[in-house]
Amino acid sequence: MSITDFLFGRPLATSEERAEHIGVAAGIPVFGLDALTSAAYGPEAAMTLLIPLGLAGSNYILPVIVAIVCLLVIVYFSYRQTIYAYPNGGGSYTVASENLSNGAGLLAAAALMIDYTLTAAVGISAGVGALISAVPSLQPHTLALCLIILAVLVIVNLRGVRDTGAVFMLPTLLFIGTLLIMVAVGVWRTSQSGGNPVPVVAPPHALPATVQLTMWWLLAKVFSSGCTAMTGVEAVSNGVMAFGEPRVKTAQRTLTVIIAILIVLLLGVAYLSKAYGITATDPVAAGYQSVLSMLVSAVFGRGWFYELTMASVLAALALSANTAFADFPRLTRMIALNDYLPHVFLIRGRRLLYSHGVYALTGLTAVLLILFGGVTDNLIPLYAIGAFLAFTMSQTGMVVHWYKQGPEDKVRYWHMFVNGLGAVATGITLLVVLVAKFAAGAWVTALLIPTLIAVMAAVKRHYTRVKSEMAEPCPVNLDNLQEPIVVIPMSAWNKIAEKALRFGLLMSSEIKAVHVHSSDEGGGIAAGWEEHVARPLRERKMGVPELVTIPSTYRFVVNPLMEYVLELEKNNPERKIAVLLPEMVVKHWWENALHNQRVQLLKLMLLLKGNQRIVVVNIPWYL
Repeated sequence: MSITDFLFGRPLATSEERAEHIGVAAGIPVFGLDALTSAAYGPEAAMTLLIPLGLAGSNYILPVIVAIVCLLVIVYFSYRQTIYAYPNGGGSYTVASENLSNGAGLLAAAALMIDYTLTAAVGISAGVGALISAVPSLQPHTLALCLIILAVLVIVNLRGVRDTGAVFMLPTLLFIGTLLIMVAVGVWRTSQSGGNPVPVVAPPHALPATVQLTMWWLLAKVFSSGCTAMTGVEAVSNGVMAFGEPRVKTAQRTLTVIIAILIVLLLGVAYLSKAYGITATDPVAAGYQSVLSMLVSAVFGRGWFYELTMASVLAALALSANTAFADFPRLTRMIALNDYLPHVFLIRGRRLLYSHGVYALTGLTAVLLILFGGVTDNLIPLYAIGAFLAFTMSQTGMVVHWYKQGPEDKVRYWHMFVNGLGAVATGITLLVVLVAKFAAGAWVTALLIPTLIAVMAAVKRHYTRVKSEMAEPCPVNLDNLQEPIVVIPMSAWNKIAEKALRFGLLMSSEIKAVHVHSSDEGGGIAAGWEEHVARPLRERKMGVPELVTIPSTYRFVVNPLMEYVLELEKNNPERKIAVLLPEMVVKHWWENALHNQRVQLLKLMLLLKGNQRIVVVNIPWYL
């Protein structure tokens, strides 16, 4: 078995695609980890903004989370309908493009691409944050740990959806199981103590209050930060095609399980934080602890259960980026199908994945982690804008979709009401999040979205122009078929030059061997031209190529060759110019550094500055 097969699995035939389909159990870790693990950082992101209120801040987290859960329920029912209406995958881009306009689709696409990139970066950084809470001495290595986890995620995801689900199953079950146990035990102890449980390990004292009154503006910012708990909800509707039959039912059941668990975790964390008097700590200050770390310590102490829970939180948070890796390649494929992204995103890799989408997401995530130092709180202000914009576009598109069904659909007005309610709720939330987070960093997202749309529009224009110029409905054009003028650059007379000349003799009777001669060289190839080339050809009664020597005072080679080819093309408007490039091919990649790369540079310049009448032909010589 090769190293590639060991790391990424053996190549899969197209006929094996059915075996890669997954069920509910595998669908939860593949498409639900992002949503589920947001229970670990969503409430904390909201509570961090309540630090100025001191201990009184814990009184506000439960009402905020309840409002978020209500919004989550609305979005859940909306996406159940989307899955039903689009059994082949109904992400925001598809729904908005088909039912609103191409512009609306591009808006949703840009928002989703940003959201998925942030999903990967926030998931990884939050996982490392959980590890640092348990082992504070690792804080100086935050970024390095983030990049290591990113590399592991890429390797696992490149093995395919089925293998990914199997690998992530245990960490997902541990994460869900330990947190549900903590919530159950914490709620039971709270009820037994009359609402005032005694923590096993007391949480750090809340910072002194610096704000006496709770302003609506502060609560709006808290709500907008807490809404990061809703990211990832769309993942199942995007990935419907990954599920086995019955596809729609399986996807809907998966979404139901994910949302039900998420609601329990969100309400449980918020309720217990209030009951135990837990407030957030400054994530960049010494002695930082995550809210979950303090909560598990308060309920169970710092024994084996704490270590198991924090290990599962770390693993699940780090792996939650998998939701982005599962959906981002599918999204880029859909966009590329409409010519708004490079067609390389349509290529399926060795494991039936759209691998180039994985590569692109990896690069973007790495850049984000490096720019923001791998700290979750630095990334949160950029988060949720893309998700809620995508939610709003999708639900608005679904209203139009149901309206188009016509009177034959007896329940279309009910469907329109559900999706319309979702569109209004997520649209209002989008405005709140955008306004509340604009100064804190949301302006970056607001700028990135139109920039991405402009890039995709430029890609579309390019492909449109290519299709227009490449279209040839007429029969083959047989007019003006002449031999090309063959140009062969030669630095010396050797076996590589000989092979190029032999091939040139097959192509044309008009050959120009071009040698750029600098003043610090000897006689060049002119001295041996008669003996090695001209005489053998005359003996066979064949035409002798013209030897063109170009003097180069400043030892330049590529530029004089380019000028000669372009001048030759200009003086022969009815002829094609075939440039044969003799090239040595080495056995090992590192040996390329031992030879000059003038041929590669000349080839690049010919492709950039040439035109339809200049043809470049590689003549390789294998060592």
